Amino acid sequence: MTARVLVAKPGLDGHDRGAKIVARTLRDAGFEVVYTGIRQRIEDIVSIAVQEDVAVVGLSILSGAHVALTQRVVDALRAADAADIAVVVGGTIPQGDIEKLRASGAAAVFPTGTPLDVLVTEMRALTGTPAPPSP
Repeated sequence: MTARVLVAKPGLDGHDRGAKIVARTLRDAGFEVVYTGIRQRIEDIVSIAVQEDVAVVGLSILSGAHVALTQRVVDALRAADAADIAVVVGGTIPQGDIEKLRASGAAAVFPTGTPLDVLVTEMRALTGTPAPPSP
């Protein structure tokens, strides 16, 4: 089973290097990845997530608005009857905001500097996606 993941950049943040690295890392690890690009509206992220039947929405946020944007995405998914889609968030996230993000509905938080192998392992655990067999 291959999990589908949407990687999105909500709001006005135009920095996407990290999101592209995460998208490529997840793709290389066997996930199906949909990348929305920068400056996405919450409504568009939710619409794409539902249309693409993803298991996870990954938000990449460097703007400092991570708590508010995450809450808006979680609320919009619930309103779209898609609360089963997990939301994870990564980016410039102070340690003190991690619990706020979890309380707002984030299933996982990946601050800048999270090792990519940790990201993949946690995404596999979250989605129930097994690691591919070793060659």
